[in-house]
Amino acid sequence: MNKPDNPATIDHSLRLAHGVKENERDHVLSLFDKLNARLRSFPADSVDMQLSVKGRDEASMQTTLEAWIARHEPIIATSHIPDFDAALTEVRDDMIRQITDMKTRQEPRNNRHLREATD
Repeated sequence: MNKPDNPATIDHSLRLAHGVKENERDHVLSLFDKLNARLRSFPADSVDMQLSVKGRDEASMQTTLEAWIARHEPIIATSHIPDFDAALTEVRDDMIRQITDMKTRQEPRNNRHLREATD
């Protein structure tokens, strides 16, 4: 896959939704920095991500990170950890895993249809 001239970044792609304040953005971005390695293979205008938290500071808190990447099914990572930073780390790591899995399935050696098309 060719790298785009203007790669996606978490800073450009992430929207903060319910339960996350704008003044927390820098902290969230610092925790999500590892996502940049997975996103840089996509054009900036093809990735949209949203972070939301329900029941903030409650035992039943749910943190959700959603990603919409052009030409792909939506990806959703959730955490039920009541600690905000731990929940952010869990959804970040799950999102990295899911994007990696999605990209791996697209590689010709892992997809018979693509493998036969490139021969």
